Amino acid sequence: MATTTFSGPIRSGTVREGASANTGSPILAQSVTWEQSTTAANTGIIIPANSQIIDIAVYITTACDGGSQNLSVGTTSAANEIFTALALGTAANTIFFGSAGTITDADTWETVGTSDVSIWIDFSAGTAGRGTITVQYVQN
Repeated sequence: MATTTFSGPIRSGTVREGASANTGSPILAQSVTWEQSTTAANTGIIIPANSQIIDIAVYITTACDGGSQNLSVGTTSAANEIFTALALGTAANTIFFGSAGTITDADTWETVGTSDVSIWIDFSAGTAGRGTITVQYVQN
């Protein structure tokens, strides 16, 4: 499958202007694999400036260890600006959504700010879990 790079909005719909406009922007997503660690880690996902985060999906392929796990996600090494305390449990082959965590700053979901931001993750305990994290967003 080919990859395409573009800059600027992609609009869809046939009525582009006026009160009956039916244009919209596509939802974009970036995914990376993760390994459980109690040290905050930069995922390598970079969200473009002024983007709106729609949701974050956490896929668990190898069960987390260390008892009941909590995940925090943010835009700095503090890893808590987007949500905290997303309870992951200790089961494999499960999916959790960041919007079910404790939203620490809804403004960060509305717009990530005027600069590109990196997505960071941090687990409350344990070292054995693995999976994928996907951030869905609308680019400004």
